[in-house]
Amino acid sequence: MFGRRSAPPRPIAPPVPVRAVQSPWRDGLGLLAIRSVQIIAVVVLAAGVIWGLRTLTVVVIPVLLAIVFASAFEPVMKWLRARMPSVLATVIVLLGIVVVIGGVAWTMVRAVISQWSDLYDSAVAGVNQVIEWVNQLPFAQNQAQIDEWWASIQDFIGGSSIGSTIGSGAVAGVGAVASFVTGLVLMVVVLFFFLKDGPVIWGFLLRPFRGEWFDRMERIGTKSVNTLGAYVRGTAAVAAVDAIGIGLGLFILDIPLAFPLTLLVFLLAFIPIVGATLAGILAALLALVDGGWMDNGLLAAIIVVAIVIVVNQLEGNFLQPVLMGRALKLHSLVILVALVIGTSVASILGAILSVPITAVVWGIVQVWDGENLPARWARKKPVRA
Repeated sequence: MFGRRSAPPRPIAPPVPVRAVQSPWRDGLGLLAIRSVQIIAVVVLAAGVIWGLRTLTVVVIPVLLAIVFASAFEPVMKWLRARMPSVLATVIVLLGIVVVIGGVAWTMVRAVISQWSDLYDSAVAGVNQVIEWVNQLPFAQNQAQIDEWWASIQDFIGGSSIGSTIGSGAVAGVGAVASFVTGLVLMVVVLFFFLKDGPVIWGFLLRPFRGEWFDRMERIGTKSVNTLGAYVRGTAAVAAVDAIGIGLGLFILDIPLAFPLTLLVFLLAFIPIVGATLAGILAALLALVDGGWMDNGLLAAIIVVAIVIVVNQLEGNFLQPVLMGRALKLHSLVILVALVIGTSVASILGAILSVPITAVVWGIVQVWDGENLPARWARKKPVRA
């Protein structure tokens, strides 16, 4: 009547844990290896881009200079476009740029040529004065040894090896002149189209972007033009003040080549930190050779150095914050690193363009996520109370 009594259920044994096989790329060393490979890939890519840009310098440099000039004169172009046809406004601005730059170069070369003989005589007198001063030192060499060294230098200059070097340098110089003329013509042509159709060209480049990236690229374009233009205009104003201050001192002291040196101060001031200082050192050397109306060249050189120091202090503490604004102000360490990198990559032109390019990059970071919203990693963290 009653069925067979069922046996009690057996306890189920817990599953045997399977030891997870850990990937060698998931530990600390693996992550370090992955990051190292990524860094190497980025460095190789950057090196390839830099190599390509250096290979195409005949095209890259004129285009960069055209972008710089177009950004600097964008407010003028906006003002002229509102009052006349775009083509006429472009021609007026382009002719103004060519006339100003050509006039500065022609004036500097003519002034140097006109005063070259006087400068050469002053340099010879200065060298003789230095030799006479060296002869008066207690450890100085005798005149016979100095004459022997001078003869050796002359023999080296007149030797066949240096002569062949000069000959090859002359051939290379002809090629450099041809490249310069080609680049200058290309820059003028590209600048014409940038001034005339800059917004249209940028709108064409934005066609592949949609949505959030389209808005981001629009902000990047506007911020880049505004930052680059403001930087160039502010630097030009600071350079003009430097040139006027140092130039007045040179004219008062009647230093040779005072006007070319003034123009040189203006041009070198576009290299931050070191530009105006280099021009001041050159002016001090000329004052040391020929003190002008002062009989003591050393005193004139000291006065020139003092003028350069005063002007540089005025520039760093007053002019740059007022004329360029704090938004464009970069840390001195960033400027020095940018100068070193730019100089090593593209010599003098790299030193001139490295800082404004760095300012543009920092400006892009400031509008990456919004009009006034920097990229996430560049935002200021709130200070906890």
